[in-house]
Amino acid sequence: MVTTVHDDRELAEERIRRTVRDRIRPAIHGARQRFDVTAWHLPGEPVPVDDARAAVADGAFAPFEIGGRWGKPWGTTWFRLQAAVPGEWAGETVEARVDFAAGVGPGFQSEGLIYATAGGGPIRGIHPLHQYVPVELLADADGRVDVLVEAAANPIVVLSQQPTPLGDPATAGDDLQYRLNAAELAVRHDDVYHLELDLQIAVGLMRELSTDDPRRYELLRSIDAALDVLDPHRLPATAGAARDRLAGVLARPAGDHVHRLSAVGHAHIDSAWLWPLRETRRKCARTFTNQLALMDEYPEHRFVCSQAAQYDWIEHDQPELFERIRSRVADGRFVPVGSMWVEADANLPSGESLARQLVWGKRYFADTFGVETTEVWLPDVFGYSAALPQLMAHAGCRSFLTQKLSWNKTNPFPHHSFWWEGLDGTRVFTHFPPADTYSGDVKVSELRFAVSNFRDKGRASRSMYLYGHGDGGGGPTREMLERARRVGDLDGLPRVTIEAPDEFFARAIDDYPDAPVWRGELYFEMHRGTYTSQAQTKWGNRRGELALRELEVWTALDPAPPLAGLERLWKELLLHQFHDIIPGSAIAWVHDDTEAAHAELLAECGQLISHALAIQPPGSGEWVAANAGPFGFAGVLGPGVVDGAGGPVWAAAPSHGIGMTSTELPAGVEPVGLLRAETAGTGARAHTLDNGLVRATIGGDGTLASLVDRRADRECLAAPANVLQLFPDHPNTYDAWDIEAHTLALDPKLLTDVDSIEVVDDTTMRAAVEVRRSFGASTITQTYVLRAGSARLDIETDVDWHEDEKLLKAAFPFDVRADDARYDIQYGHVRRPTHRNTSWDDARFEVCGHFWADLAEPDFGVALLNDGRYGHDCLESTMRLSLLRAPNYPDPDADRGHHRFTYSVLAHGPGLADVIAESWALNLPPRLVTGAPRPSVAAVDHPGVVITAVKAADDGSGDLVVRAHEAFGGRVRASLTTAERYATVTPCDLLERPTSDPVPVDADVHHLELRPFQLVTLRFTR
Repeated sequence: MVTTVHDDRELAEERIRRTVRDRIRPAIHGARQRFDVTAWHLPGEPVPVDDARAAVADGAFAPFEIGGRWGKPWGTTWFRLQAAVPGEWAGETVEARVDFAAGVGPGFQSEGLIYATAGGGPIRGIHPLHQYVPVELLADADGRVDVLVEAAANPIVVLSQQPTPLGDPATAGDDLQYRLNAAELAVRHDDVYHLELDLQIAVGLMRELSTDDPRRYELLRSIDAALDVLDPHRLPATAGAARDRLAGVLARPAGDHVHRLSAVGHAHIDSAWLWPLRETRRKCARTFTNQLALMDEYPEHRFVCSQAAQYDWIEHDQPELFERIRSRVADGRFVPVGSMWVEADANLPSGESLARQLVWGKRYFADTFGVETTEVWLPDVFGYSAALPQLMAHAGCRSFLTQKLSWNKTNPFPHHSFWWEGLDGTRVFTHFPPADTYSGDVKVSELRFAVSNFRDKGRASRSMYLYGHGDGGGGPTREMLERARRVGDLDGLPRVTIEAPDEFFARAIDDYPDAPVWRGELYFEMHRGTYTSQAQTKWGNRRGELALRELEVWTALDPAPPLAGLERLWKELLLHQFHDIIPGSAIAWVHDDTEAAHAELLAECGQLISHALAIQPPGSGEWVAANAGPFGFAGVLGPGVVDGAGGPVWAAAPSHGIGMTSTELPAGVEPVGLLRAETAGTGARAHTLDNGLVRATIGGDGTLASLVDRRADRECLAAPANVLQLFPDHPNTYDAWDIEAHTLALDPKLLTDVDSIEVVDDTTMRAAVEVRRSFGASTITQTYVLRAGSARLDIETDVDWHEDEKLLKAAFPFDVRADDARYDIQYGHVRRPTHRNTSWDDARFEVCGHFWADLAEPDFGVALLNDGRYGHDCLESTMRLSLLRAPNYPDPDADRGHHRFTYSVLAHGPGLADVIAESWALNLPPRLVTGAPRPSVAAVDHPGVVITAVKAADDGSGDLVVRAHEAFGGRVRASLTTAERYATVTPCDLLERPTSDPVPVDADVHHLELRPFQLVTLRFTR
């Protein structure tokens, strides 16, 4: 008898929960038969499947008991599973089940990959939520199953924020990590399986509806009726009748005007994070194998993968699997998206790095699959530079997807669909999936939340929904696809259509062409510590970017430039710009690998640069200055720029060219003077450096007591500067990721005690004063350096850092009043407030800047330059640079050790010309070589136009490619000259494809007209 329907939620829920948990789910599988299991344990690095097959032949596999423990941290166990499907199971749905023991969620678990023992490529991945495999994929014609399972014992480096030794194989220990809970064949009762799925949808929808919605009671009545006809002792026999009771309410279609969700399968696989790069290669194979198998079972299934590097791994590691992917790409079901080599961090890489992410990502998809991707896909990245819209458009991309700003702690972002306008005015259509996840489960609650949360209701009617387990969780499951079939057109829910992202974006733009505009950066109100954590990783990336630029400059005119080597080196650098590597939020193993990769890249670039410069026309054998920077250089180099160059020298070199050096200062350049004076009443000695442009006084406490711009006759400082501030650094949740507002609100410890102050250089070209300090378990040596002919005061810093949960900043209280500060970003700069008027201003208490940050009045300013730091803050007139952190999770030794870097203070007049030029001179000074002068490979005559790349064309044609941008934020006319004669110049996109017709070059000069912050790529053809 059907029970009387009332709204006693507790009683209804109790009956449903008990029936599903205790009766239906246990009855999904009936008869079972265990596999015979043997195992081969590898404590070290993984081996190819052919090695495991050879080990089978050699008798290396030993019996293994189900229930036994396995897997030392980061080791691999190969299991061999053997069984035969019983004859009496003929006609039944039979599955293999393998349970290695679950972890705490995707990415923090055991995972495996199945191969046939006899040969062939991977068959299916095994994960805690992908335990069942159709026996048809495994058995031979006689019903025998003989497979190998590569099982990864990845330790659970959980997000507890507690220091753990598991992130480094040297400290991870030998404790076995997992247990083989099950390895069996089982009969699946299909009606029971589908009844449980039907109830998930019916019950989920009933729970979501309000008590005054008649649909809620209709569902509850049907659920009651289904449970009434279900006999717990004859579940397989009565499940069909129970499904019949639900069929009507699950067939009622949605209305014509409901919200529309475009759903697509997704598996966000962090290319490295709490596991090393080598493990991600295996995670990709497991997940992609699963998705190909699901496509055979569910023809509607679409799966997206966004990182070209991950396809490239599969192409090299698993060629048979790759050909299956290629086939599914061709029929539109395995969908390349994203356009980038990896899902890179969008704050820290240089403009050229982001450009090359797009170049090599889009080229890979086009060359390998014939697919032109048109979107940028960065769902998990920690904020988005204002330069991105122009870069996207310049690569042929029209749309952008992310989800991460739903994590904002202070200000909810006001839109889910909008036009994002970059710093140059370029707009791209942008969408934030309103389910606030990129790893959905296709549950009713998520679908309903997506609709209620959508902030553009009433004006737009479409949004995207991404579902699937990421990070090695295997991607979408068959249960998700079953639920998707049930919710596609169901009263009470949005219409859900499985379709590819380009289909969604086309319809969404058509649906909402007048979407609102958001101008400027998409600042993420979390994870501000990622501008500073793992400083060596960031420093190595900066050096790698500059080394590749320099190598491209000096090989641009070679008849046979090292294009293959450049591609390989760029891709290596780009890989380590992934958004959990360069931000410093990965385990120790990852950062050790990255720093080793950076060192190898720098060594190889150095060799190639030396070779390129050695083949320049022979000269007198005297020292010359090879300047790969975008501005002409006239200043002091050394000492120690090149071994054997002796002391400091004066160098004058054109941009992208080679100039002469001298041991004498040129006429009109005042030598540096150094004065010592006792500080009144203290006994300490102050030191004053003066080169006629600026006068810097280092106080007896080692701080910068005064900085006078002698040209403007103006003091730059409101109080002593370069004050080192040490903060206790205890994020609320995410150690390596976050700096909290309460941290910067604390009174820091001021490091003003000195061990020694001494003059270490005092010549006409260069004067230097060294300050030594010790604090805690650390020491810091800072050398103030002033050179003839430059207003830049360098602070060369050498730190032996052994603090714990501390943040080190350098504070500069400038005597400048401005409502905003300017910060260098990719291909331009942004202004950010120096006040906290609004909650949006207040949330920007730590921000990212590249080469420089500047505080300026209309006719005067002071800039803070750096050669590898990114975190800044500026409140009123005090600007601070974040130098080092010491988080404990996920790497308990993060940043501890030796660091060398330089930051500088620069007084300047109106505009940014000096700031930009000096920041490049700090980051990429000329190198001293023996040879002869030579003119600029390419040069521009306007200080506000910065050439960011000079290179040989990627296609080997011998053409010259020059990329430049307007940097001041104004409209300019400029002339670009080249060392060699070219017939035509063609405007191109980032991939060096023409965007308009070629034009003749007028007497080796190309005239440019650029709007504010415009980026151009020009191809010169002989």
